[in-house]
Amino acid sequence: MPAPIRLRELIRTIRTARTQAEEREMIQKECAAIRSSFREEDNTYRCRNVAKLLYMHMLGYPAHFGQLECLKLIASQKFTDKRIGYLGAMLLLDERQDVHLLMTNCIKNDLNHSTQYVQGLALCTLGCMGSSEMCRDLAGEVEKLLKTSNSYLRKKAALCAVHVIRKVPELMEMFLPATKNLLSEKNHGVLHTSVVLLTEMCERSPDMLSHFRKLVPQLVRILKNLIMSGYSPEHDVSGISDPFLQVRILRLLRILGKGDDDSSEAMNDILAQVATNTETSKNVGNAILYETVLTIMDIKSESGLRVLAINILGRFLLNNDKNIRYVALTSLLKTVQTDHNAVQRHRSTIVDCLKDLDVSIKRRAMELSFALVNGNNIRGMMKELLYFLDSCDPDFKADCASGIFLAAEKYAPSKRWHIDTIMRVLTTAGSYVRDDSVPNLIQLITNSVEMHAYTVQRLYKALLDDISQQPLVQVASWCIGEYGDLLVSGQCEEEEPIQVSEDEVLDVLEGLLVSNLSTPVTRGYSLTAIMKLSTRFSSLNRIKKVVSIYGSSIDVELQQRAVEYNALFKKYDHMRPALLERMPIMEKTIFSGDGIFTVCLWSVFPVLQANDLLDLLGGNDVVPIIQTTVPTKPASAGGELLDLLGDLSLTVIPPMTAYNKNGLIIEFTFERSNPNPNIAVITIHATNSTEADMTEFVFQAAVPKVCSFPSCILINLLFMSWCIGT
Repeated sequence: MPAPIRLRELIRTIRTARTQAEEREMIQKECAAIRSSFREEDNTYRCRNVAKLLYMHMLGYPAHFGQLECLKLIASQKFTDKRIGYLGAMLLLDERQDVHLLMTNCIKNDLNHSTQYVQGLALCTLGCMGSSEMCRDLAGEVEKLLKTSNSYLRKKAALCAVHVIRKVPELMEMFLPATKNLLSEKNHGVLHTSVVLLTEMCERSPDMLSHFRKLVPQLVRILKNLIMSGYSPEHDVSGISDPFLQVRILRLLRILGKGDDDSSEAMNDILAQVATNTETSKNVGNAILYETVLTIMDIKSESGLRVLAINILGRFLLNNDKNIRYVALTSLLKTVQTDHNAVQRHRSTIVDCLKDLDVSIKRRAMELSFALVNGNNIRGMMKELLYFLDSCDPDFKADCASGIFLAAEKYAPSKRWHIDTIMRVLTTAGSYVRDDSVPNLIQLITNSVEMHAYTVQRLYKALLDDISQQPLVQVASWCIGEYGDLLVSGQCEEEEPIQVSEDEVLDVLEGLLVSNLSTPVTRGYSLTAIMKLSTRFSSLNRIKKVVSIYGSSIDVELQQRAVEYNALFKKYDHMRPALLERMPIMEKTIFSGDGIFTVCLWSVFPVLQANDLLDLLGGNDVVPIIQTTVPTKPASAGGELLDLLGDLSLTVIPPMTAYNKNGLIIEFTFERSNPNPNIAVITIHATNSTEADMTEFVFQAAVPKVCSFPSCILINLLFMSWCIGT
């Protein structure tokens, strides 16, 4: 059989292939020749064939049929065979395949080999793909090599020990005696791998962490020697002495100093030296500075040192490298809660990053900008963020709008500013805001009594300019329905009032009903607004005509509203002014204490005659309901329906547990108000019975969709939603 081609010739041949199919044909032909050689037990060219097979494996072609040939090469006495065999084992084998267990005895023999390079091959293979069974069997040999005086073997044994600890953590104690003298080694390779081993042990065991804290002074000395030493061509990278070792030592110091006052005190000075003496013109120096900043922020460092670290991140923001700017923004975002004032000094630089072309930097800058907002800078920051909202990509608008809403709610200097800001957001990015933005703004406007005339005038102007932003249109329709009389009367004092007639207002609302841009929800708002204006405007006949037209609308929701409103005009016109009066102020009271949050919802029960109630609900033709035991009452004009509902006075309503799961208990209690018997107070008690804090606690109260308008007039329930975080 002719000698197989060499690896170099195979690489040259494959590179001449012009198409994928041609390359695949070459690979298949060579694989067939290699299989034939393996079947014939050709020891002469086994090493060459396995090397070619590994190259084809690196190209993505199957090479699993060479696994046993790798084991044969490992068992060979020739170093060249062992080298290719171990390389093949690391590439083709893993602990999921039982074949790798056949290597255990060979690796054990090679760990005790007289040649350091053979021992190094065995250590590399065990540290790369050794299973937990192999690690248990060979940990003793690794521990012996960790104590040897040979630097070449010690650095490889240290890395192999890291793999053993990851696979079998209970063997960590075995390597503890061998770590005593590791940091005294002069060889940088041994120092580097030793620090990696110590870091792994500290991360996995609190006992080891406490034990190795005594090494902090020694680590500080090593780091000081690195930054103060002169030029060393063997370890120099861009003018910095062994930056890889410096980064590893800083990472270990961060672990050792976290939560420990003494260790943190011992490393404060060296961290300050590294932060001030490291060259920043090269990326190598920036890597060391970044690791220094992380260490300063994690340990119990001095306040001046923390300010120095944040200033370093501030300088990173001015770097031309996008990766460095992104890293700086991410780090500042983590530290802004603990060092808010220090980060505030770099606010202008952070805001400038909103104009960056890189979307990742832009998003981090946006998140950090919202974290910097407070009562002192709310106006300036909102101006920048609103400008960003105008020009940013659609992917950012939803998050930016939500952030502006939250910041404005928390830090608004005045109600007018709050309303103007939210209206600006709705005008700019109304299609991207959250679903709860409309009811939240409605609640804000309702509670700002002195701003009603100003708000309705601003919203009316916004409708004349643009009706494409549906949330804005919905809020405007609601406000015009509630305060349309203020708009027509020109009572606005905050700005020059506009002259508008009742017909012009109705023209705008009717235009929303027929606009192709209006959603079904928006049309519902508009129709309800027109109905509300029937008690505020004198154009009653026009309003009746509009309402009657939509009684035959193909939109079921709109049709139902129109039919119910028509019923009010025809049968219950005497009740219409009371039912369509302005919404009262939405009062919300939150008490917190001992894990209990109490929220009171005020609901108004209009006084209705029994016959009105029966007519409103459609007479006595009610759907059959499962009967429950109720107190016996004398016959009344209402018949069975009043018996079913009980007395409208609601003298006593028993408490109710609405939710009891995962440690959260929500209970409802009911009582009538003494001054006004038509007001009932519903109190919700939310109790956390777990030991952990509950965050993002959200409660929403709303009338379900099944409650149409006639049934909703029984209870004029205010829509409220809020978030409570412990």
